[in-house]
Amino acid sequence: MKIALFNDHQVGVVVGEKIYDVSDIVEWDHTDPQASLVKFMEDYGHLKSKIEANLDSCPSRPLEEVALRAPVPNPGKIVAAPVNYLLHQEEMNAALTVDRLGFFLKAPSSIIGPNEKVLLPFRDRRIDHEAEIAFVIGKKAKDVKAEDAPNYIFGYLALMDITVRGKEDRPWRKSFDTFTPIGPWIVTGDEIGNPNEVQLKLWVNDELRQNANTRDLIYDCYKFLEAASSVMTLLPGDIVTTGTPEGVGPITEGDTVRIQIERIGEFSVQVEHKPGV
Repeated sequence: MKIALFNDHQVGVVVGEKIYDVSDIVEWDHTDPQASLVKFMEDYGHLKSKIEANLDSCPSRPLEEVALRAPVPNPGKIVAAPVNYLLHQEEMNAALTVDRLGFFLKAPSSIIGPNEKVLLPFRDRRIDHEAEIAFVIGKKAKDVKAEDAPNYIFGYLALMDITVRGKEDRPWRKSFDTFTPIGPWIVTGDEIGNPNEVQLKLWVNDELRQNANTRDLIYDCYKFLEAASSVMTLLPGDIVTTGTPEGVGPITEGDTVRIQIERIGEFSVQVEHKPGV
């Protein structure tokens, strides 16, 4: 199931090129979409069949007529993997990879949704795109083994990790407002199948910059959940993102950046300078 937030943070199910508003079925509170999402995930076991049985009676609109929002609007935390593809290690000339570096945190306030604007905070610093597959935690996870990880992952989404290059710590360079575009929706784990063998692509304007497969992850989705949950408790609604492959490059004002992940979907954002910069 593809679960999207749209317009005034209503919740919908995407089928083909249509979105069906299921807010009434799931008793969604659009004034608190994060809490509503957590409750939705907790109740998904019985809500799924209820949605499927009543979908045709729900209001529907063409996708092109709605404004998609960030599908996870305000997670408690964003847990991110550093240097998790070997070819990315080579291009960045990094000494260590995820198995030694662990993880870092990004500010949840850096999240934006599809078709929003990435605001560059500097004119004299290189700022790069990074394409990643991410997932949403569906239930409390602590000391989870990799083989059990699918039971704790509610669904998957595409994520761009926008990054200022420099010597500051990763959380500083990656947590500016607008630096975590996510979307276009959450694809539930029962629909995506194996997340560790999907193709991931990113374009800047018409130039294909990144083109890789998640089978090349050093720590795949399940192993990274194991590593992160061995340190901290992951809570429903947290986002875990798995790192970027080779091909990262700079973005500048006027660019359109598009990410596409097989079996998930695609979305774009526009790039501008922050007002006053």
